[in-house]
Amino acid sequence: MNLLYANDVKGEYPVSWYAETAPTIERFRPLQGAAKADVCVVGGGYTGLSAALHLAEAGMDVVLLEAQRVGFGASGRNGGQLGSGQRLDQMKLEAMVGRDTARLYWDLGEDAKALVRDLIARHRIDCHLKDGVAWSGTSQGSVRDLHRYADHMSRHYDYAMEVLDSDAFAALCPSPAYKGGVLDMGAAHLQPLTLAIGLARAAEAAGVRICERSEVHDIRDGKTVRIATNGGHVTADHLILACNGYLGGLAPKVAARVMPINNFVVATEPLDERCAEVLTRDVAVADDLFVVNYFRLSHDGRLLFGGGESYGYKFPKDIRAVVRKPMLQIFPQLADVALDYAWGGTLAITMKRLPHLARLSDTTLSAGGYSGHGVGNAIQAGKLMAEAVKGQSAGFDAFAALPTPRFPGGPGLRTPLLVLAMSWFAMRDRLGL
Repeated sequence: MNLLYANDVKGEYPVSWYAETAPTIERFRPLQGAAKADVCVVGGGYTGLSAALHLAEAGMDVVLLEAQRVGFGASGRNGGQLGSGQRLDQMKLEAMVGRDTARLYWDLGEDAKALVRDLIARHRIDCHLKDGVAWSGTSQGSVRDLHRYADHMSRHYDYAMEVLDSDAFAALCPSPAYKGGVLDMGAAHLQPLTLAIGLARAAEAAGVRICERSEVHDIRDGKTVRIATNGGHVTADHLILACNGYLGGLAPKVAARVMPINNFVVATEPLDERCAEVLTRDVAVADDLFVVNYFRLSHDGRLLFGGGESYGYKFPKDIRAVVRKPMLQIFPQLADVALDYAWGGTLAITMKRLPHLARLSDTTLSAGGYSGHGVGNAIQAGKLMAEAVKGQSAGFDAFAALPTPRFPGGPGLRTPLLVLAMSWFAMRDRLGL
């Protein structure tokens, strides 16, 4: 089964609050016949759009091939949180790679946030960018860990986060599930599909030839690379693979290290005066559970709540029921609130929850596996691959040096093994361990 079509109508955005509120964009024509380019980019999400835009702005001729619509995948379905640093926190990174190297990745994370903000401002993308992401603790132990982390970041990185005890967190987010946390006003949240569409418009204006409904089914590498779709082919000097969870069989070496999983989001009916039952400030929240719950208020006063995961190809039949369960654990006071929208998305994770950037050959670069931290990571990865194509590879090489081991079990066993592992951690969450 092909993940590109397992859960969605071919050539259409999924029904979601994002799709309902994003600006419309004209369909780009499929690739027809033969084309030549300096660079061919496969994938029209944040990574591919950023790579294509930065290459075109540098004067290169770029063709971008997207199997569905620009922003169709995780880029247009995610929680919309622009987080600080990397998916792993700095203390864990320090334990893995040492403090000096961890500082490099922190600085790259800060650069990623600045890049997203700059692109939004420069291209006038009205994606409702707002500052603030809070991390919440479901136990006193996790709250102590969050407060210890805030102190560590202040002392060693000169980065300030607001420390919230139980009363202060309840004043921000009146949920009985949370015992305290921290608030990072350097992080942000936004409408993700609107951002993707804005990047597509900017790329087109810069001269990128975008082709939608152009699924790549064959890549032949050599002195140049030939990329084939059902409608035609592109011959290019360089290839950028920006497919993330939808990579499929295009690059087996990457697929062994980057695994697709599914995550789900709902949008409630407008809460109006009840918004204060969820949040008293316009910030986003993510909690400390292994299967993270994340939420924020939309610009029209809905609760956007993400929770629950599945593995394999198909989404569950009743996404509302899947997400309603954790939503009501966090906000039991919303039991009477209707869920107007429910949708799923496919992202990609790595074993270490760090992005996987790789040089697959002299002509081909790949990036993906953002593990839930993709708004900043993906857009930055696109820029870093564009720079690498131009011969400036320091940033790309830094990420390529991160450990990204293969998933155990090979193609046949890795999903069952992942399900077992995730089930174990989910049970720990339920038991409060």
